[in-house]
Amino acid sequence: MVRRRLVVLAGALGWRAVAAESSSHATPQAPLRFGVLPIGGAVESRDKWAPLLNDMSRALRRPVAALSVTSYESLEQAIQRNEVDLALLSAKMALDAVSRQRMNVLAQVKRHSGEADHRAVLLVRKTGPLDNLEALLARPEQWRLARGDSRSVSGFILPQVQLFLPHRIEMETRFRGEVIGTHQVTALAVANGDADVATNNTTDFERFRQQFPVEADRLQVIWRSAPTPPAQIVVRQGVPVAVQKKAQVFLVRYGQGTGPRADSERETLKSLRAAFGYVAASNEALLPAAHLEYQLARQSALNARWVNEAAREARLQRVESQYAEQVAALRNSAR
Repeated sequence: MVRRRLVVLAGALGWRAVAAESSSHATPQAPLRFGVLPIGGAVESRDKWAPLLNDMSRALRRPVAALSVTSYESLEQAIQRNEVDLALLSAKMALDAVSRQRMNVLAQVKRHSGEADHRAVLLVRKTGPLDNLEALLARPEQWRLARGDSRSVSGFILPQVQLFLPHRIEMETRFRGEVIGTHQVTALAVANGDADVATNNTTDFERFRQQFPVEADRLQVIWRSAPTPPAQIVVRQGVPVAVQKKAQVFLVRYGQGTGPRADSERETLKSLRAAFGYVAASNEALLPAAHLEYQLARQSALNARWVNEAAREARLQRVESQYAEQVAALRNSAR
């Protein structure tokens, strides 16, 4: 038996594949393609995921390739092109992948009830012109916003649903200007004076404190959301069932043992913002995300301008029926 390492780069997306131990006479298997959301940047994301994907490759005895991207949109497009077999996705992106792209939930990031919840936050400068939530809500058009992609739960959906829409503020249109990017980008934009307020989350802001302590010291939190739905690991339905089961077992067991190897795995999980590891899950795990999407659609309909009340009511009825259909589909596909 020999150990082989295979590095593959595909286009501008940045594929990297790692081969498992295999016989020198075995026919090479096509890599399983694992898509990851950006943590800071594409290279940083790929490097942080490399240890776990190396271990997964050995456990599955086949190569696993990392697809590291710079945006949610790039990863979503790769999924649409059928270029992704497994992926770690935000709850919203996972809901779209399951509903539209023939994928299923395999596992989700494990939460621990005794630890601080993962929440969306709003950041402003400590010494900036905007230093409280009341001033932000009173005159949003006066301020520049740095926010996440519309597919980001903490960077867009939760602030929109739980704060801005209830105050009849549309994030996309009411601010003087906007910067759209990763949580690192939004925090830096406010810290450096390129924006007045940023969406972020408690986990990524803690990472930001470690990486950019000087910039982080300029910032303060003026709002926190309810806990966010956890991120999901999804798998393409076309992946053989036996491989799906092996991947799920690997993820659930990762970092849960004792000894030096498990200690190393736990350090990897911490770097991936999954300190407690992963728990097996089905499509029903997306019900909280579906409810958030329903809330967003309903509040948007209530805030929109309509030619008459009948048109508004028709739209609200469609929102209700679509939500009911989505809930039923998620529950049925989980059986």
